[in-house]
Amino acid sequence: VLEIDVPSGATVWFKERLEGPYVLEYTATAVSAGGPNDRVSDLNNFWNAVDVRSPDDLFATRRGGALEEYDHLKTYYAGYGANYNTTTRLRRYVGEAGVRPLIFDYTEPLLVPNQPNRVRIVSDGSTVQWWNNGRLVFDHTDQEPYTSGHFAFRTVWSHFRVSDFRVWRLRPQHP
Repeated sequence: VLEIDVPSGATVWFKERLEGPYVLEYTATAVSAGGPNDRVSDLNNFWNAVDVRSPDDLFATRRGGALEEYDHLKTYYAGYGANYNTTTRLRRYVGEAGVRPLIFDYTEPLLVPNQPNRVRIVSDGSTVQWWNNGRLVFDHTDQEPYTSGHFAFRTVWSHFRVSDFRVWRLRPQHP
């Protein structure tokens, strides 16, 4: 189990670069048990992330926990139960400071305290999907898709338990 219990913004990166097509899954539970960071909010992910300042090595560019420090990424970003658990959004960062185009902006679904979220991310060419507990939350067709890069958990002032993380390559479909 990966325990993320933070008083401010934090991003936890998967070290290996992922090459599509692939599926990534994990289970995350927003902990609400009276702890100082047990604010139910911000089950967020970056995937297929590449930093335009160091495209061959995401980790060559230092960044802290402030969200603006990630603006130079080309990446997809899902914010599930963000903004004090009031919004669920998909963004497509384009690698420019202050530019984080919004693709979907919902007021539900949101996080439920102490309930597991089984997340599935599909990166299959132009198909970009983010699922939670069997429900397709985001289904986006990208004409200029990001097909490889790094994955991360991102959260702000919250407490999550993450388990059952796995990634596998999809096999191309042949007619």
